[in-house]
Amino acid sequence: MSRLAIKRSDSGFSLIELLIVVAIILIIAAIAIPNLIRARISANESSAASSVRTIASAQYEYNSAYPAVGFAANLASLGGASPCTPGVGTACLIDNTLAAGTKSGYTFLSAGSLPAGGVNTAFVASSAPQNFNQTGVRDFCIITDGVLRSNPGAAGTPPAPDVATCQGYPVAQ
Repeated sequence: MSRLAIKRSDSGFSLIELLIVVAIILIIAAIAIPNLIRARISANESSAASSVRTIASAQYEYNSAYPAVGFAANLASLGGASPCTPGVGTACLIDNTLAAGTKSGYTFLSAGSLPAGGVNTAFVASSAPQNFNQTGVRDFCIITDGVLRSNPGAAGTPPAPDVATCQGYPVAQ
């Protein structure tokens, strides 16, 4: 009997097989990452629109609670540190994150305006993306009429600072 020489091959993957796997993973990532970014932008915009509505609701409540003041002069007046005691300067109507002016990649602003006899008779609540094309691509605002408006944003655009600016935005779809 002759002895058969059994050749053992190294187990594992060859270099070419590993390169093919890496190339496939990179192709999948190139397809998936832009979709992930668009999904994140969409989620941030939805959150921003909802937050602007929340600020507007808080402004209406503030106006009802403090008729001698009217609408809140600024965003910070609608919030308050926990434990919060309601008052003109800290109404405790929105959470501290939103009252600080930033949330979900957006910057927020709210201001009472048109003081008639010391009473703010109108307000604007607005938002703009912190990093245009990364955290969002649209600005949102609401004025005293309660209609949500949106505007295609631009890099470095601040939130609408007043009623007149917001009125120039088209109604959100």
